[in-house]
Amino acid sequence: MTRILFLCYANSGRSQMAEAFVRARKIEDIEAVSAGSIATRVHPMAIKVMNEVGIDISSHKSKSLESLKDRRFDIVITLCQKAAEQCPVLPGHPEIVDWNLPDPGEAKGTEETILEVFRKTRDDIQRLVSDLFERGYLSALLSARQYESIILNSISDGILAHDPERHIFFFNTAAEKITGYKKEEVLGRDCHEVFPGNFCGGKCKFCDGSVPNIDEHKQNIEITTKSGEKRLLDMTIRAMLDRRGTKTGFLVSFKDLTREHNLARRVGEMESFSGILGRDKKMLDIFDLIRELADVNVPVLIQGESGTGKELVAAAIHNEGLRANKLFVPVNCGALPESLLESELFGHVKGAFTGAIRDKKGRFELADGGTIFLDEIGDISPAMQVKLLRVLQESEFQRVGSEKTMKVNVRVISATNKDISSEMTAGRFREDLFYRLSVVPIHLPPLRERRNDIPLLAKYMLKSILKETGRKDVIISPSAMDLMMSHNWPGNVRELQNWIQFALVKCHGNMISPEHLPTTTSSGTGVVTPPNGTKKHRRRKLNIEAVKEALLKTNQNRLEAAKLLGVSRATFYRFLDDTGIVN
Repeated sequence: MTRILFLCYANSGRSQMAEAFVRARKIEDIEAVSAGSIATRVHPMAIKVMNEVGIDISSHKSKSLESLKDRRFDIVITLCQKAAEQCPVLPGHPEIVDWNLPDPGEAKGTEETILEVFRKTRDDIQRLVSDLFERGYLSALLSARQYESIILNSISDGILAHDPERHIFFFNTAAEKITGYKKEEVLGRDCHEVFPGNFCGGKCKFCDGSVPNIDEHKQNIEITTKSGEKRLLDMTIRAMLDRRGTKTGFLVSFKDLTREHNLARRVGEMESFSGILGRDKKMLDIFDLIRELADVNVPVLIQGESGTGKELVAAAIHNEGLRANKLFVPVNCGALPESLLESELFGHVKGAFTGAIRDKKGRFELADGGTIFLDEIGDISPAMQVKLLRVLQESEFQRVGSEKTMKVNVRVISATNKDISSEMTAGRFREDLFYRLSVVPIHLPPLRERRNDIPLLAKYMLKSILKETGRKDVIISPSAMDLMMSHNWPGNVRELQNWIQFALVKCHGNMISPEHLPTTTSSGTGVVTPPNGTKKHRRRKLNIEAVKEALLKTNQNRLEAAKLLGVSRATFYRFLDDTGIVN
């Protein structure tokens, strides 16, 4: 059934005449409906001129578009400029044709003069209706709609289109295959109601109920198919505009990356996730854990040495989950004394203490609906531990100086570089709080335990710093990279970043060499010595005679000589630099 809507602003006669001419043709599978932006009475002159051609519209009612129960149409024909300008977005995104006829109801003069104006309008409408059916315009409009559907159903990417109220009006074959849902199950429905956890995982631009001001937006999301399977999608949202430039809906195209992701995971080619770099197996396991935790609202405790990126992991859990559109609020618990920490976490009321000149919201209140990240949680006092335990148990707290209890819906992620087990044994950390915080523990490996990530991290940091400073390309020499690979990195990723920054200060050319890096002790403690200072004495694993002999045997090939002596390339290069052996 093809449904045609004739839309006129005042709806006093033009739309009823058009509807009547279509109905008079008695064509099967064609339904004509007339409506207006507002509802008025049908003009008596319109009834009179239609009677002249043998069509009675005296029983036709003037209806408003809002009063129609079924607003799904294939074609909308507007009969005046005002209706064209105010035509709303309708379900199904129908084809729109503008006829733009003058309003005969505005005619002035004698009754015969006004009647002639209505006759002209009637004849124009009859001619346009005839052209619509007899000259193939209707077939062309329906064919264009059909061919558009055929093309979109033939491509491999999933296509979903919805109006500004999120009601789906197009869902192609690939979308059915990727999601497991048939189009009959989703068309006309709110996409947030069809898919469990929302199609977007609660991370799209429509989750707050408003129409986003976007022209194009790209993101990776994870969806749950109808069968409960998790799929990773590369999704692009594009605004759909009408001829006036008004947003009439949004086209969502998505590609299934699940297979590529799993393959990259298996062969070790995956290099980053949610802003975190790493391809070492330990990091890939953490990436998987972040995905699993993202949509599960449980407390997480991240443990790891300073500089390992605990806040990055916390932010990734937040950004990949259902709370991504809400605030991520970090608090460094170890940087504040207890009196200030309580106010920082829970807020205070005016006059609660000296300097409290106004009411202030705490971080828990600011994070309501989102995530609070409690860094250095191992440093808080026993008294503060008790107060924090109540928030975790009851999701409620009181501002400092207030007796009013406030409730919040907050996800808690905490982090520490301390050994919490030792802290509990020593009585400095409550066991009940630990088990509340550490429903799921994450251990971040130090950089020395994932050395394969050092080149990846170093090159990324170098590229970022060069971009920030506008400096031309600089590369890291193999010997400098060897030195980085052999360092113990007590400061972890943060120390590596300091090394790169230090090297760029020292390096005035286009290649970072070992002499541009901070000098360190042999234990790898990362202690920097002045560039012109005396180097600390190292315990030698090598001696000059053995090195000269190895170089002679390998025809001055340093790499082969290092292998022959059973030491790393970095150790061998450092020995050459320290001893000044001429090769």
